[in-house]
Amino acid sequence: MGMSSGGGSGEAKPTINVTPLIDVLLVLLIIFMVITPLKPSRFEAKVPAEPKDQPQANVKPNPLTLVVAINKDTKAVTLNNEPFGNVTDTEKLTDKLKEIFKQREDNGVLREGSNEVEKTLSLRVPKASDMVTW
Repeated sequence: MGMSSGGGSGEAKPTINVTPLIDVLLVLLIIFMVITPLKPSRFEAKVPAEPKDQPQANVKPNPLTLVVAINKDTKAVTLNNEPFGNVTDTEKLTDKLKEIFKQREDNGVLREGSNEVEKTLSLRVPKASDMVTW
């Protein structure tokens, strides 16, 4: 008759010793802190300088781009360097823009000129202003 003394089942319970794991974690933390560079004080971008001896080439605009230019002195209106009357008479410009916009969905136009003249053109030509995205 074998009697066991003690109330346990006789098996040993494994326990994890956390102390060495924390030591390893702290060593890794210190290593990564040393390896990580400090925040840079400023970024320097090296932009190439434009050559001063070469004249800039005239770049031709895209033929699909519409540019309405208004001369401040003569009040002449041009569309892609073609004359289309002046600020007081813009019927030719309106007709030409309507013809162009019937053929395509994009109705954007770039403006050239002073702000006063552009506002005058927009006020005097409500038909053109309604169909054009300035």
